[in-house]
Amino acid sequence: MTLFRSLLFLTPVACLLAQTPPPPSPPKPAPATQPTVTMSVDNPSSKPLPVVPPDRVVITVGETTLTAGQLDSIIESLPEQYRATAKGAGRKQFADNVVRILVLSQEGKRRKLNETTSYQAQSAFQNANLLAGLTYTQLGKDVTLDEATVHKYYDDHKQEFEQVRARHILVRMQGSPLPVKPGQKELTEAEALAKATDLRKKIEGGADFAALATAESDDTNSAAKGGDLGAFKHGQMVPSFDQAAFAMKPGDLSQPVKSQFGYHIIKVEAHESKTFEEVRPDLEHRLRPEMQQKALEELQKKTNVVLDPEYYGLAKQ
Repeated sequence: MTLFRSLLFLTPVACLLAQTPPPPSPPKPAPATQPTVTMSVDNPSSKPLPVVPPDRVVITVGETTLTAGQLDSIIESLPEQYRATAKGAGRKQFADNVVRILVLSQEGKRRKLNETTSYQAQSAFQNANLLAGLTYTQLGKDVTLDEATVHKYYDDHKQEFEQVRARHILVRMQGSPLPVKPGQKELTEAEALAKATDLRKKIEGGADFAALATAESDDTNSAAKGGDLGAFKHGQMVPSFDQAAFAMKPGDLSQPVKSQFGYHIIKVEAHESKTFEEVRPDLEHRLRPEMQQKALEELQKKTNVVLDPEYYGLAKQ
């Protein structure tokens, strides 16, 4: 969970561990036929770092020891951008940071800093934070996405998986944010509508849409491509244009559609909707975090939570 992880990574320990700079390229995992801790280098021309069993002790500081497996678990708790280097080219530098932490920790115990109220409060919260993150991850794994739930989400969000390919001709009118073409007259709204209506009649009479768009459209970007706007989804065009285009079928020619830019003549060339099966992986990817969050909210509802109203400014005046 983002909140839990962000809290965890703000701790001094995480800051020290993250001092190894990120690599210039992703690492290449070393092959293994049995459980091992794999650590690789970024430069293929460099000598590969060895692969060792996870139970092998790789750091000893005083009476504290860390195995390769334990060290790998620590690395996995780091922000993603630091993990590859800590496992590969920055392995030794990462180990040096771990050693510093253990040395300082042992010195802190000798000074009995671990017995202070401040340490105990921070330690308890950091342990709770770590356990909360692991639990939240597990909640996500426990989520069951049944067919009916996924299908309902698809039905409720079907527009998001719909797109149109279209061309248009824009006739600019007074007040449009687009500039007037050099040498052209500023058209009133009525004049713009009349011109758009005339252009539509020419197209219905057999005139080539792309040729007219190139010659007449005030949208210079699409005019250079025969009015082609490419493919677009809901919400990418101004509302009136969006509503008209998605209500049309391939081959349809719109009546003049007014927007803040002027009047548009729209020709739809394709209108596509992805099927449930095509988007199912994406649907499940979207749904899982939502279900995970709902599971957390249900846990909160079942738990007695009290916030001091005076301390948090919630007390009635």
